[in-house]
Formats: sequence, structure tokens, C-alpha cells
Amino acid sequence: MLRLGALLLLLAAAAPPASPPAWSWPTASHAVVRGFEAPATVYAAGHRGVDVRAAPGEPVRAVADGTVAFAGPVVDRGVVAIDHAGVRSSVEPVTPAVHAGDAVRRGEVIGRMSTGGPHPAGVLHLGARVRAGDGWVYVSPLLWLGGARRAVLLPDSAW
Repeated sequence: MLRLGALLLLLAAAAPPASPPAWSWPTASHAVVRGFEAPATVYAAGHRGVDVRAAPGEPVRAVADGTVAFAGPVVDRGVVAIDHAGVRSSVEPVTPAVHAGDAVRRGEVIGRMSTGGPHPAGVLHLGARVRAGDGWVYVSPLLWLGGARRAVLLPDSAW
């Protein structure tokens, strides 16, 4: 039998968010084919973003208002990174339609889906980083898309 505290925690986790998501999806599809996997250390293996279905040539849109930090090739694929007040989104592989320094609005086309890189064709990688000291730390983009929640653990004394 569930205790009252556990029941309240389950209900809170199932409740819809109090406000709309801060970001919008960069593609028409919201189908996540691979989720975020935090690395154990800065240089360890992991999956530093989410992969979303996207058709070749499909428009890729800015997830939120911001300033383009980078737009161009990285090794064998096109990348666009946008700063959003302490959070940086990135998408790949894309053919950029913007340049570093451009101001963009949420939903604005920033490129078109292309191919290249380590991801299979038809998959857009969406990454998110937050400023931490002098650098950036990868986090799940779902935190801003309304699809990830944090669990809150309560001590037995709170029940």
C-alpha cells in the first residue's frame, strides 16, 4: 500500500507543467529516437543531447530567441549553436541559413536538415549546454521542451 507522501509524489510527477515549455521543437517531428545519456565525466562516453526524426531537407528552426554563436562545418557535418541567456542549444547535421552573430527568434528557420556526422540519416541531434564557470556543461534539452522532470525524494519523516 502506498503511503500518502509517495502518492502525493506520484501525483506531482504526473501533473502537467505549470507553464508552457521554454523551447519549441526544432523540427515538425517530436519523435525522440535516442535520449540524453549523461557522461560519467567531462570526457567520458555518453549521448550529449537527444536525437529527433527529421526528413532530409526539412526546415530546422530555432528552439528559442537568441544569438547565433556558431554556424558552419564541424568535421563532416553542419552545426548551428545558439545562445539563449546562459543556455546554448545546438543542432546537427544542418545546412545553416544563419551566421554567427545573427539574432534569431523562436521558430525561425536556421537551416535545413542534411546528412553527415555520427548520426544515422533522418536524425537531427539537439544538444543543450548550460554555462558553468568558464565553460559549458551538457544537459538534456528535454528540460526546456517540457519532457523531462526531476524526481524529488523525501525522507520518511516527511510522510
